[in-house]
Amino acid sequence: MSGRSPGFYIGLSVATSLVTMALKFGAYFLTGSVGLLSDALESFVNLGAALVAAATLSYAHSGEDEDHNFGHEKAEYFSSGIEGALIFVAAAAIIWSALPRLAAPQPLEQVGLGLALSVAAAGANLLCGWFLLKGAREHRSITLEADAHHLLTDVWTTAGVIAAVAVVHFTGWLVLDPVIAIVVALQILWTGWSLIRRSFDGLMDRAIPDEERARIEAILGQVKARGGDYHRLRTRVSGKKSFVDVHLLVPGSMTVHEGHDLAHRLESEIEVAIPHVEVLTHLESIDDPRSWEDGSGPPR
Repeated sequence: MSGRSPGFYIGLSVATSLVTMALKFGAYFLTGSVGLLSDALESFVNLGAALVAAATLSYAHSGEDEDHNFGHEKAEYFSSGIEGALIFVAAAAIIWSALPRLAAPQPLEQVGLGLALSVAAAGANLLCGWFLLKGAREHRSITLEADAHHLLTDVWTTAGVIAAVAVVHFTGWLVLDPVIAIVVALQILWTGWSLIRRSFDGLMDRAIPDEERARIEAILGQVKARGGDYHRLRTRVSGKKSFVDVHLLVPGSMTVHEGHDLAHRLESEIEVAIPHVEVLTHLESIDDPRSWEDGSGPPR
């Protein structure tokens, strides 16, 4: 890890959002293009999302307390959900601004300088998005990841707007300008929906990825070599953490000490294989019918 805190990345995002907002609105005021206005309005979402992320990360990383024994990591899903909702608001504002231009297209001015400002804004977002993705991987943060993907999506949006405004300037097809703005609005709506869906999945305790579950099952398979088995393997993801709950079935002849050693070794191996996982095991006798009362049934 680089040693940079999540707060460093959020601060970078806020600073970048302020810079790109100034550049994009400057491009709009110079040209009068609603296509560029649509890009500028989205920068408001970038700033709002960064500010929400700053507050959310502070809370999410505050650790466990008496009322939240498993920590506050799920707060990060609220951040990505709020960012998705902000995108919906921005898309509505873009469409509202573009519709009058469909009926009365207007010529564009100072296109060269305006597009240069937009290119500078796209470069800033590209660099910041790359840094945020790096931070998201380091800290396993859905908040940083959502912010990064939004900024990188914004880069493609800006590139499309720049190309389209250039076409308007050189061809004189003025009606294309508001059409561009509406297309941008529809595109960012998809981004917003994706963030909201991701947030919903997290709040609903989605299971860990299949490849991580496969690693866990491979480690748990060792209990069979001791004449036992396992069942009721359940997993969930909560922000940067994942939780594993499993019942270990051991021979009734095994001592408490031996069973505890086995469980401790398996928990340790899982936590080494997947460092962000917390493991809880329940030790049961494979010979006791009550071990199967959850309906899973004995192994065949």
